[in-house]
Amino acid sequence: MDHPRIVLLCSNSESSRSVCGALRDHFGRITVVREESGSRWLFLKRRIRRLGVLTVLGQVLFAVIAVPVLKRLSRRRIDEIHQQYGLTSNPIDGPDVTTVESVNSDAARAALRDAAADVVVVNGTRIIGEKTLSAVDAPFINAHHGVTPLYRGVHGGYWALADRHPELVGTTIHYVDRGIDTGRIIRQVHFNVSPRDSFVTYPYLHTGEALPELLHTVEEILASKRPAQSQPPELPSQLRTHPTIWGYLGRRVLRGVR
Repeated sequence: MDHPRIVLLCSNSESSRSVCGALRDHFGRITVVREESGSRWLFLKRRIRRLGVLTVLGQVLFAVIAVPVLKRLSRRRIDEIHQQYGLTSNPIDGPDVTTVESVNSDAARAALRDAAADVVVVNGTRIIGEKTLSAVDAPFINAHHGVTPLYRGVHGGYWALADRHPELVGTTIHYVDRGIDTGRIIRQVHFNVSPRDSFVTYPYLHTGEALPELLHTVEEILASKRPAQSQPPELPSQLRTHPTIWGYLGRRVLRGVR
């Protein structure tokens, strides 16, 4: 077959850099459409309308106070996880990278059409609308940090531990649809966390554990064998959001969830 036409539709996050590096190492040249960060103020305004001022205030305090402290305390563990899984922090740049304001922009759809993608790997972007999903005749797939449908949204591994379900810590590789992590499940990868792990190290474990299965899924699609939908677990569907600082501290003290 011709050189596989793989598009990575992503943000500029750490997980996107790791996914980009793994795709390039495994398949060679890929096309990257990278979404710029949107307005944080507009993002907060939308979140306040949905969750309320008090909850969003607690989430902001957690992000600006607790997360930096956790990252400093976990620096060595994060480095170990990078080495264990061969994760890369290299910048997402090069001649095959197109930067767009939004994955739902005309520019993003034009980049997808120009690339004539056989498969689109999605990582870390905002919710993708129908116009973008139908811009090319190719499957869009994502490695979601959580076991769906119970842990849709963000920080799935953390919420599974907070719910006292360590057996449900894992990553879901799924087809992308118009919902939030509601696409058909292809496969799920479960893993254990160590006492040295915490809220800030779980995302690296999600990425590292899922990368081999993500690459295998891309290989299957390129071989014209679109993976069938796996039987979803018998779980309710729930959308998760960011913890508040008081919620995190309470769960850490009462349940030992770091």
